Amino acid sequence: MLKVDVLCITLTSPIKIGIYKENRLIEVIQSYEKSSDVLPLIFQDLLKKYDIQKLLYANGPGSFMAIKVAYIFLKSLSVLKKIPLFATDAFYFNKNEPIKAIGKLYFVKINQEIKTQKLQTAPEANFTLPDVLDYSEFSTNTTPLYMIGAVG
Repeated sequence: MLKVDVLCITLTSPIKIGIYKENRLIEVIQSYEKSSDVLPLIFQDLLKKYDIQKLLYANGPGSFMAIKVAYIFLKSLSVLKKIPLFATDAFYFNKNEPIKAIGKLYFVKINQEIKTQKLQTAPEANFTLPDVLDYSEFSTNTTPLYMIGAVG
């Protein structure tokens, strides 16, 4: 069975799952379904097809529920299957562009610090799976970055 790492970006629709062999992207799975419905089905197939070595995910900022569902699912899978879980912030997957929070409030990353800022216009968050994973960007601190600041 092929040894791979699996990366999940579930912050927006479509969710994107990348399969990596020796840190290179070999397969992409996309779904417009709710992550709570589709993640178990996708991983049911992946666990039959691959020997998963690492689980990686974007732990925020973004949709509170999307982050929570991904974290609970992946953390549970990590514990049950004894697969290490790693995380990095979503800015790694969108070229450090602002990420929608609420209203005109956006998450921005400045000097390694994530804050909220009011923006009149901001690009649509377009998250992409990297062709080559930089594992140094990921941490074993997998706690979700919920980070909603005061709205004002």
